[in-house]
Amino acid sequence: MFLSRMFNSLSMSMQEQYKIELLDMNKKTQDYGLILNLEDVELLLAGRSQVLYSYGRVELSIEVTKELIEAFSTSSFIQQENYANTLQELHELFYYLKNETEDRISDRMLMSRMKEAFEEDCEGSLELAKSRLEEYAAEFRSSLQRNEMLQEGEDDDWDRNI
Repeated sequence: MFLSRMFNSLSMSMQEQYKIELLDMNKKTQDYGLILNLEDVELLLAGRSQVLYSYGRVELSIEVTKELIEAFSTSSFIQQENYANTLQELHELFYYLKNETEDRISDRMLMSRMKEAFEEDCEGSLELAKSRLEEYAAEFRSSLQRNEMLQEGEDDDWDRNI
């Protein structure tokens, strides 16, 4: 019981630290006209927790959130009115893609591909970006399967040569 209270206390203090870190990101994003208020940050963290839970994932920091903010705050397609909601959807898309690519793609590479799709291919359309990125994930998985099958085939050849 004492351990449970201690864990909850630690969890609550981490949430407060996360809020401070995300509010500090406003220093970087305000040049682009994008600001998260405390309510936005709280909703973003709650949404992040829900997405992590729904995909069965555990994150011990908010680095992904901060990297999403940094990467997408420069977009000319994101306005203050849709900023918090867009970040929520990007969170969900990011973790969906991490699962779909079996965590075999780095966070940075995935974010880069997401930004490229959002900015260049889809001109700011999240729906179109989701569709394109789902295709990308399917191609990525297919490529992984082909490579694994080739490697298994090489192992079979090696066994026969003994």
